[in-house]
Amino acid sequence: MTRSRTIRMKIVGLLLVPLMSMVVLWGVIAAVTAGESLELREYTTLWSNLRHPAYRLIGEIQRERLASTRLLRSGGSMERSSANAQRARTDQAAEEFKVQTAKSKDASPSISSQVDQVLIQLGRLDALRGEIDAGLTARVHAIETYSAMIDSLFGLHRRVAFVDDIPIYEQSRIVIDLGYAKELLTREQAVASGPTTAQERRIFTQLVGNRRFLVDQSVAELDPAMRDAQVALLTSPLYQRMRVMEDQIIAGRTPEGWVTTTESLAKSFQDFQMTASQMLTARAAPVADSVLLRAVILGGTGLALVIVSIVISMRAGNRLSKELVTLRLAALEVAQDRLPQVVEKLRKGEQIDVPEVKVASTTTEIDDVGQAFSTVQSTAVEAAVGQAQLREGVGHVFRNLARRSQTLLHRQRIQLEGMQHKATEPDALDDLFRLDHLTTRMRRHAEGLIILSGATPGRGWSKPVPLHDVARGATAEVEDYQRVAVEPMPSHALAGPLVGDVIHLIAELIENATVYSPPHTPVMVRGEAAARGFAIEVEDRGLGMSPEELADLNTRLASPPEFDLADSDRLGLFVVARLAARHDIRVTLRGSPYGGTTAIVLIPAEHVTQQSETPAEPTARPIKVVRGE
Repeated sequence: MTRSRTIRMKIVGLLLVPLMSMVVLWGVIAAVTAGESLELREYTTLWSNLRHPAYRLIGEIQRERLASTRLLRSGGSMERSSANAQRARTDQAAEEFKVQTAKSKDASPSISSQVDQVLIQLGRLDALRGEIDAGLTARVHAIETYSAMIDSLFGLHRRVAFVDDIPIYEQSRIVIDLGYAKELLTREQAVASGPTTAQERRIFTQLVGNRRFLVDQSVAELDPAMRDAQVALLTSPLYQRMRVMEDQIIAGRTPEGWVTTTESLAKSFQDFQMTASQMLTARAAPVADSVLLRAVILGGTGLALVIVSIVISMRAGNRLSKELVTLRLAALEVAQDRLPQVVEKLRKGEQIDVPEVKVASTTTEIDDVGQAFSTVQSTAVEAAVGQAQLREGVGHVFRNLARRSQTLLHRQRIQLEGMQHKATEPDALDDLFRLDHLTTRMRRHAEGLIILSGATPGRGWSKPVPLHDVARGATAEVEDYQRVAVEPMPSHALAGPLVGDVIHLIAELIENATVYSPPHTPVMVRGEAAARGFAIEVEDRGLGMSPEELADLNTRLASPPEFDLADSDRLGLFVVARLAARHDIRVTLRGSPYGGTTAIVLIPAEHVTQQSETPAEPTARPIKVVRGE
């Protein structure tokens, strides 16, 4: 069985799903927008930690490549000293590169992988230098090995240039291509630093073609601000002289001033590249700020909408919950307070005025349910009124029949008394006594009907009657009176107005004892004074009752229930309960030591006197004669 939850919890559960979806959607939008801004700002960080140290290391490796090529050409002490000095500068740049890349190496898996490739290439420096010093490598092999290191560094540049802003990415790619064009120029410089072989000239020719194509293609795509500076460099006399020298080298000659000219141009290309990179980095900052501002605006607007949605949803949910709680309280009031009060008033014969059930609500369905509860209340009240009228009608029927029977029985007793005075034969007199006893029992049953109808029987005494005589009178109204033994009792008397009712009450208990016990067993009636009055016990030796049955019957005797026509087998208990409640007499059933049942009747002390008096003749109240008898 599922656990029950309150209406408020269920409404909150219904509202929680769309609200959480809105919060998640807002979080995703804010994260994506803010991520773009952070990625652009990371572009600046990567420039400082990766690209700038990489550019410096590329420059040092390019110079070491040229120095190593010169050393392999001449092998002189001056070239060796220059190469050793350059190697120290390269090592310093490589160490700085390693320190800086450690700060941003894990920016992304692709960058981390490319950094590892660069470090692997740099690990080949010592072996290459040893081969150069020992003269075990050719110039072309040394140039290609240094070029492979630089290629890995340019691969890192291209990985770092990936940014989620197309204009900045396009210009970064072009600047990197121009930087690579400068790298091709330094390769030409190293290859043609002296007389060239046929193999070297073929390599040189390829380098020249690749560089010229790359420069022409890149310059056309540059932004105007950067293109003008690059065009000025390409149209300068120095660059034109370098192109003539390239043609001479391809033709097999060795022009003078080649190294100096290319060195100056390489420096100019390097300066342009650094300036352009700084410009792009500076351009990314305001773009990042605008993206961040957009993220703040979108995120703030989304958050405001989410908060407004939550407030509106919770207010609507609270309003609906309050309306349902009001409806619930109204229904409980009808079920637990109004209808029981109506039934109680109807039992007492009072007039009733039941207000209509009203539930203030702005919801159509709740209004309908409130109207339905009002209709249910009206229907229940009508049913209760009908039941009360039915009970009252039944009571009138009981009372009218009983009054008629009482009139006839009273006339019958008068005739029997006259016949008893005239009878002389013992058998006839005995028959008349039995008829008189039967009439007495019929009178008690008629009185029972009057009691059940809510009226009071007409029998009564004007003076107190000894309680022993009361018990004997009750025994005389029982069919099997021969089995009843009334033990002597203390000299206490019962107030006259209660005598008829107490006789009837005790007679009902004695008759139950005789009916529900074996015919050969006696029924004992005893009485004695108690602290709170006088107690009379009626004990049988029957089969007894279970504790549950005793508890149920004692509850009915203590609080008389409404008479139920369907429960006609226990008319005697209804009569006993009504009579006991009328005079505040307490009747209790309990088990008997002989296995049967003992009924204890406790008569309050205010109805009992210490000394008995001579009983007066019973007086009958006026009996209403019903027409048609």
